[in-house]
Amino acid sequence: MISVHMTPVPRSVVVAQRDDGPLSRAMGLLVAGQLPPLPPALAGAFVTAVLLVLGIAGADDFAVFAPAVALLLAGAGSAHRHDGRLDWLAPPILRLTEYGFVASAGFARSVPPVITFALLGAMAFHHYDIVYRVRQHVYPPPWLATAGLGWDGRMLVVALAGLLDMVAPAFVLLALYLWGLFGWESLTCWLAAPRTPDQAVEPAPQD
Repeated sequence: MISVHMTPVPRSVVVAQRDDGPLSRAMGLLVAGQLPPLPPALAGAFVTAVLLVLGIAGADDFAVFAPAVALLLAGAGSAHRHDGRLDWLAPPILRLTEYGFVASAGFARSVPPVITFALLGAMAFHHYDIVYRVRQHVYPPPWLATAGLGWDGRMLVVALAGLLDMVAPAFVLLALYLWGLFGWESLTCWLAAPRTPDQAVEPAPQD
């Protein structure tokens, strides 16, 4: 029988949906959660978009800085409580930044579309799984964000692959790894999930 520890949602469902990796969480700790999440997420998305446009225009050296810029800007808001009226916009902006960077990298390096879609599909599956879990008052185990690299780690891996001119092989390996990790963890989690509402894990109380 499969047994999986079901972790309560920490602080807020918005924080749960960010999918921050270790580096992004470390950036948030540096400012002790004092920086609101929305402005840095918007700034990171904007600068990333500008760098991607420059990269597509032919200045590849600029595009590889996009993950670092997004990490430095958006990651700084990761430790905030995300209790502002518009803070729920931070996770979708992070998704747009990550998906846009991965898709642009695949397009710029002529990666077969099926491989690019496979990688994007693995990330989208994971993010949808998180959204559905928090609706059921269930949160993925803390180790999953680290093992899955987070939005920041995945962008850095793609950027490194671009520097090494190994984008296509990196996309294949990353897609296989993420599908295996997220698929296995999601399956085992839902097989162990409570079958009745009164057995569900309640979210952690707000501080």
